[in-house]
Amino acid sequence: MGKNVTYKILQDYLCSGELTPGKEIGIKIGQTLTQDATGTMAYLEFEAMNISRVKTELSVSYVDHNTIQEGFENADDHKYLETVAAKYGIYFSRPGNGICHQVHLERFASPGKTLLGSDSHTPTCGGLGMLAIGAGGLDVAVAMAGFPFYLKAPEVIKVELKGRLKEWVSAKDVILKILSIISTKGNVGKVLEYSGEGLNTLSVPERATIANMGAEAGVTSSVFPCDEVSRSFLKAQDRDSQWRELKADTGAAYSQVITIDLSNLVPMVALPHSPGNVVPLSEVEGKRVDQVAIGSCTNSSLKDLTLVGKILKGKKVNPRVSLILSPGSRQVFSMISKNGILADIIDAGARIMESTCGFCIGNGQAPGSNAVSVRTNNRNFEGRCGTKTAEVYLVSPAIAALAALEGKFIDPLKDGSMPYPEVSEPDEFLIDDSMILPPSDKPDEVEVCRGPNIGKPPLNEPLPDKFEGEAAIKVGDMITTDHIMPAGRRLKYRSNIKKYSEFVFEGLDSEFSRRALKLKSSGLSSFIIAGESYGQGSSREHAAICPMYLGVKAVIAKSFERIHSANLINFGILPLTFVEKRDYENIDTADSLQIKDILKDLDSGRDLTLVNKTKGCSLRLRVALSPRQKEIVKAGGLLNYVKKQK
Repeated sequence: MGKNVTYKILQDYLCSGELTPGKEIGIKIGQTLTQDATGTMAYLEFEAMNISRVKTELSVSYVDHNTIQEGFENADDHKYLETVAAKYGIYFSRPGNGICHQVHLERFASPGKTLLGSDSHTPTCGGLGMLAIGAGGLDVAVAMAGFPFYLKAPEVIKVELKGRLKEWVSAKDVILKILSIISTKGNVGKVLEYSGEGLNTLSVPERATIANMGAEAGVTSSVFPCDEVSRSFLKAQDRDSQWRELKADTGAAYSQVITIDLSNLVPMVALPHSPGNVVPLSEVEGKRVDQVAIGSCTNSSLKDLTLVGKILKGKKVNPRVSLILSPGSRQVFSMISKNGILADIIDAGARIMESTCGFCIGNGQAPGSNAVSVRTNNRNFEGRCGTKTAEVYLVSPAIAALAALEGKFIDPLKDGSMPYPEVSEPDEFLIDDSMILPPSDKPDEVEVCRGPNIGKPPLNEPLPDKFEGEAAIKVGDMITTDHIMPAGRRLKYRSNIKKYSEFVFEGLDSEFSRRALKLKSSGLSSFIIAGESYGQGSSREHAAICPMYLGVKAVIAKSFERIHSANLINFGILPLTFVEKRDYENIDTADSLQIKDILKDLDSGRDLTLVNKTKGCSLRLRVALSPRQKEIVKAGGLLNYVKKQK
């Protein structure tokens, strides 16, 4: 039987294991990327392994999340990132050069290679035929040290695209439609692989938008073939030598086929507070809009912003609306400034931001109380924008531009009278890599700068045979890493775990950190009790590191998302699931809990038994770990485990 694109790449990089869906495999990583919110800790972890130089084909460190200098912390972290990159063989993309996924797609993505990034939207580069996977920073650090990255061989879903998009319908609507079909949960261990004649109508940036938001479904990655469209993009980026044809074999195996007729799609919108809460735009037509934010790693390409500029040209933003625009990269920023598009956008009344993640992560431009914010980014979790009472809607750039002009949602297909601007891809992009610093050729002479906010990665203790403690918090379904570890103004403490830990579950229970530390000081363990799909969203490993620092020994949930489950294991926290999901009802916050014979049951593969002393009952917990993962948890985490392997 022929191979699909996903398994062709996996075969080329396979180090260990069997390429059978569900079986654990180890793969070599060709490229890595980090961003400053997660990268600072990743490089501290890399340094802790005492490796003199990265072992990957290419590693790039980006600064794109925390560029606002409120205090010394961010500036100090950026200087640390710059110097550690120079010393250890890593390229450094300076603040202002752009968002990691956009820049990597433009300048580094290479068809047929593996990419591991400490950001959940790393699969963006799947739009150019990479197997690009998001992971926690420690997994990336270990990959930079030359060790394999482990995952379960994925189940591959074929998404067959037919037809051609209508005017006013975009790649954003394609992925929103897919999210409406497969939802944001239940897709762990799967890859979306795209095919069909409809691919020929989608540019690489459009494919990247679709691959980017596949992360919201919880899939491991999204992969597009590498074809003539890909060749044209690489040639325009002066990288045509990196092109290689990559397509699925005739008769390639897939676990499921989803067929999307592009010509039947209409503009879509994700309602608050989930990117999976998708309806046709027509259902919200006429709803008042207070803020519009265009940009982020999802929709800030040259084509996206050119379309926006042409829609806004000669018009004015509604006086009630604040329009914010953030180009995805310096390349895009420079090109729209030279071709007049930026002037059209400014003349319309837009506020121009840096080429950063910014508003998407709640780092600036928070909307007003109870405001309606229309955004082109990929997530609209409650409070993520910086305002808990705001309603965030996700749409395409064209629909966002119309909303900014009209001060309300407009469905352009309703009467068909709105002229749709023609936009094409350039034959040549503007190439200027001067803000990407290569590593030093004299690494021994480089001194790594460490400001007072730079700490050390905390280490856990080896797994004990018994947990005795309390349910420190009980949460519901679809808890995101934003709920666990807030971003925005708190991100500046990302390299200072002691300080950052003060804000764990800040938005859900402001007393959690103090309560957990009190239990820890009394020699007791903390447990987190959760519902379905725990750990959605960002790859930030701080959502595991900080709870570990506070004394959390286990998270007991109905189900977990892939990256967060791996992060818990990496820091020695047991991810446990209820054998009987109804047992979730048998634990409440502050209940006294006990688990005994952990090591024996773990080795034998038996379920663990939890005793709820408060309620006088027992329940069974499943430990779905591979033999390798069991050893990592027993060692107290991946860093301890790797040190033993050296």
